[in-house]
Amino acid sequence: MKDMKIFSIGKIVNTETTVCIELNPRYAGGLKGLEDYSHVQVLWWADGCDNESGRSTLKEKKPYKKGPDEMGVFATRSPERPNPIAVSNVEIAYVDTVEGRVGLYYIDAFDGTQVIDLKPYVPSIDRIDNPQTPDWCRHWPKSYEGSGDFDWKAEFNF
Repeated sequence: MKDMKIFSIGKIVNTETTVCIELNPRYAGGLKGLEDYSHVQVLWWADGCDNESGRSTLKEKKPYKKGPDEMGVFATRSPERPNPIAVSNVEIAYVDTVEGRVGLYYIDAFDGTQVIDLKPYVPSIDRIDNPQTPDWCRHWPKSYEGSGDFDWKAEFNF
């Protein structure tokens, strides 16, 4: 297999006063048109798991409190995986194409996390009307909007 190269296009700023993506200036031109979307998919590098142990993880012991005792990593949202790539669907607060910033209301990534890519959320491509999920997680919210008030800490062991 051929080796791949992935470049960071920017970083997450996630502080008490600011939540945004700051792009490397060379990629700011790529934001043109994103302001017409309400949501964006952010692919980011879970660098805290970018180590031999994290990248060797293929099974997780009881990752979800109400889930099975063991699951394959590809059946989880765990950041410990062969390539620690995470994805978050988030609502856009603003797009600044001059400064190369995308304001967000929230993201589940730490301050300084490297961003790999951005993709606009498009319902005709990204939304599944009737997805199948395991019984143990069917009580989870059915949408991003419904997730805000949900007690996620009661669900995860990681």
